[in-house]
Amino acid sequence: MNRASASLPVPQIRLYRDWLKEHHGLDFPDYDALHRWSVDNPEGFWRSIWDYEGIASPNPPAAMLSGPAMPGARWCAGTAVNYARHVFSHVEAAQAAGQPAIIAMDETGTIATLGWAELRRQAASLALELRRLGVVRGDRVAGYLPNIPSAVVSLLACASIGAVWTLCSPDMGTNAILDRWQQTGPRVLIAVDGVRYAGRAMDRSGTVAQIRSRLSSIESVLLVSTGFGEHGVPGAIDFASAIARDDGEVAAFEPEWLPFDHPLWILYSSGTTGLPKAIVHGHGGIILATAAGRMHFDLGPSYAANTLGERFHWYSASGWVMWNIQVGGLLSGTTICLFDGSPGGSKAHPDWGRLLDFAARCGVTWFGAGAAYFVNCRKTGVTFDRWPELARVRALGSTGSPLPPDVQRWGTRQLAALGREDVWWCNVSGGTEIAAAFMAGNPELPDMPGRLQCRHLGAAIEAWDDNAHPVVEQVGELVCTRPFPSMPLRFWGDKDGSRYRDSYFAEWLGVWRHGDWLTVHADGSCTISGRSDATINRHGVRMGTAEIYAAVEQLPCISDCMVIEIDTADGGSELVMFVVPGQEAAVDAELRSAIDAAIRSSLSPRFIPDRVVAAPGIPRTMSGKKQELPIKRLFSGWPADKVINADASATPELLPWYIDEARRWQRESAMPSEEIS
Repeated sequence: MNRASASLPVPQIRLYRDWLKEHHGLDFPDYDALHRWSVDNPEGFWRSIWDYEGIASPNPPAAMLSGPAMPGARWCAGTAVNYARHVFSHVEAAQAAGQPAIIAMDETGTIATLGWAELRRQAASLALELRRLGVVRGDRVAGYLPNIPSAVVSLLACASIGAVWTLCSPDMGTNAILDRWQQTGPRVLIAVDGVRYAGRAMDRSGTVAQIRSRLSSIESVLLVSTGFGEHGVPGAIDFASAIARDDGEVAAFEPEWLPFDHPLWILYSSGTTGLPKAIVHGHGGIILATAAGRMHFDLGPSYAANTLGERFHWYSASGWVMWNIQVGGLLSGTTICLFDGSPGGSKAHPDWGRLLDFAARCGVTWFGAGAAYFVNCRKTGVTFDRWPELARVRALGSTGSPLPPDVQRWGTRQLAALGREDVWWCNVSGGTEIAAAFMAGNPELPDMPGRLQCRHLGAAIEAWDDNAHPVVEQVGELVCTRPFPSMPLRFWGDKDGSRYRDSYFAEWLGVWRHGDWLTVHADGSCTISGRSDATINRHGVRMGTAEIYAAVEQLPCISDCMVIEIDTADGGSELVMFVVPGQEAAVDAELRSAIDAAIRSSLSPRFIPDRVVAAPGIPRTMSGKKQELPIKRLFSGWPADKVINADASATPELLPWYIDEARRWQRESAMPSEEIS
């Protein structure tokens, strides 16, 4: 056994199983049996999670779940909890072990460390300032902040007093932010005056002033000075002063006990095809789901002997749900590592090793990112041996889109070359809707390149055919047939609940339809094949776009691609693939032949595209997903202003090109065939 292998901790899920056996006499032969019990016996399972995690409450729940109905299931009725209080339950033990709460680095390479006691002090100081400003339970506090410690402090301060946190990343357009906050009416805005991203310093003070002027609900602004702002914001309160108090009142401060279902934060759907949904999650549901989720993420306290020195990082912009998942590491007593900046350098000087350099310098042991990040690392020739310190990384995580199997194997080989031959991949899939995973990892299960190792504990996940029958080894609709604690409390402003019901329960009464194509394999592993509303259906055979990408994007001549199916006037369809060629490659007959061969050998000739179009880039959402559905609708003749929201796109500069191409497509489609030829 090599040195890296010897340092592997006992998996958290094994510790939990041992506890179940010791305290409840429950002994499961395998994960499948454990999962079945967690789904079939929700009262017993979720109470065991409550007890195992040591969730504090002045009045523990009499029942974990009041009825199985969805939507409307009531969890832990009459119980009081607090997200921030649970985070701060780790302060004394972590401080005694000398473990920090947060390690953060920006693009300049500056590293900042925040201890647990200091995190609690800053959050208490800010909470008292918010109270002074008149903030009470249920008031919304908005954050216009990147992935920096101030955002974490702000969330915990709001949670402490029952204010509802709502965060947007400064890389979003002003209109996209207003689309979100005009729905939720924040009373206080906490904002940066500038950012540095991809090597550029950018002033944001004018944007902050504009947001304040257009949101009549905002009464106060707290400004985080970054050194990148060119102007002040008149009347703003200095954030540094707001977190600086260190007196008796701060020392005596304790987070309030709140009802289990008190709102914690509001997250937003992508908003690429309409007004974004304002998704409300509760304190208790997030605490409970995260407690179960840490078995799958294999996250333990950084101060415990078994996981001493654990450092958890998941690269995310602050507007993506993975930011919330990363901060959730604090609930486990785990040190979280934040990177503020571009993971791939600048357009002029791309460098996909930048994030790995951060991980090496900060001692990251658990490294997560979107699948596209790992794909780009491989395509640009990044090698981990530049950073021997990466041998500390014992786990790699991926989400956002399916991770191609060959990319996962590449990452495994990279760490094996550093002596970490036993690296574990935790591929997860869930979403903003639940701020958790439905399918996840398990370090005790076999390696599954390109797959999700298992269904999440407590999540009654199935793949359904068109007749609502569960299927195995077949692609079906991803459904959840029983309540999960972090399902939304509601959508903000959705007074009668109709938008919430229409979003997830319109297809089958009382069953959550997630909107993904799922295959549950005979061994319990799972594969996501893309969004079910962007499915390719060729001559009666359905295929998720992810499977096409997995076949094509392994080609060195392809940098990126996107495929859509467009219905034609004769009742048929055309399969169109947009391709971004790699360096020194062109979209020519040779590249087209390579694409055809890759799809023919991996899938079927049915899915060979009818057209291959050279594109300047692939449009993506803020969370890195390809914008297949908006582009499909655009090419199907929908008005651009109804399906395209540039402010909600991570790549707004690409959208004019696609709009022009769609118009050209519509003109050609309207011409007689002989005129086109």
